[in-house]
Formats: sequence, C-alpha cells, structure tokens
Amino acid sequence: MQSWQLPEHVADVLPTNARQLESAREQLLTLFRVHGYELVQPPLMEYSHSLLTHIDAGLSLKTILVVDQLSGRQLGIRADITPQVARIDAHLLSANQGINRLCYAGPVLHARPEGLLNMREPLQAGAEMYGFADIQADIELIDLMLKSMKIADMGEVLLSLGHIGVFRALSDAAHL
Repeated sequence: MQSWQLPEHVADVLPTNARQLESAREQLLTLFRVHGYELVQPPLMEYSHSLLTHIDAGLSLKTILVVDQLSGRQLGIRADITPQVARIDAHLLSANQGINRLCYAGPVLHARPEGLLNMREPLQAGAEMYGFADIQADIELIDLMLKSMKIADMGEVLLSLGHIGVFRALSDAAHL
C-alpha cells in the first residue's frame, strides 16, 4: 500500500472544482449576509456531548470520536454544523435577547458516506434563525433555502412541506 493514498470516500479537490466550490460558498455567504445573517465559524472538533444532541440520534453514527490527548475526554469531529450553531446561539449569544440570524459554511466529516457515491468530507452551508417562532421565519428560511439551491445549481427542486403537528395528530388518531 502506498503511503499517499487517501481513505475511501475521501478525495482531494483539484483546482477547477476547488474554484467552483469556493465561488459557490462565497455566493451563499453573500446571500446570507444580504438577508441579515451573521457568519459564525465553530471549531471542527469539540467535546462529543456538545455535538451529539437528542434531536438527531443518527448523528452519533456519523460522528467520528477520538480521545483528547490533553484532557482524556472524548472529542467528536463534527458531522453536522447545525448543533454547534445552536450551542453558539444558546450559550454565547443568549444575552442578545432577540432574534439571532446566523450562517455558516465549512467542512464536516462523516464516519461513513451517506451513499455509495457520496464523499465523507462534504462542505455544509446553512442559515439558522433563533428567537422568532412566527410563520414569517419559516417563510424567510424557505425562501433563503430555495435561493441557495439555485446558487448551488441543484437543478430542479421539489419542495415538500410538512408539519410535525399533522404527523402527531395522525399518529394519535391511529393509536400509534
């Protein structure tokens, strides 16, 4: 085995693709900024209990865990930036007492690829709004998501909306 081989589903991004990826990232961050979202950059790793939330149990299967050689505690390499942004809002920006619009763009690392042709180190970009539970927040974020999909050249997008309240009502009616 050659020492310069990369792990399966991990690849270098070569110049042409790197330029395209960076251009799309810049355009997304510009879009978010124009809509009032502030950029945050959480660390690539942190203590695993902060990364692994009860909201997404499947996240623990995606997260690569290592032992911190300084503290002996368990670290996780982020598989999703969203819980980190929620932590930033709840603990570092909670004094704002208002609406926080936060955005991010950075690499994540998955223990396993999500599909046969997927990479284990995708770029994740997104925007989150905290402190505003009105329908207008949903409309704003859906609009931002659709604009983001266009920038990322995702092709034709089918938007399917649901509400957990509908699911719960159907589950209750079916006695599930």
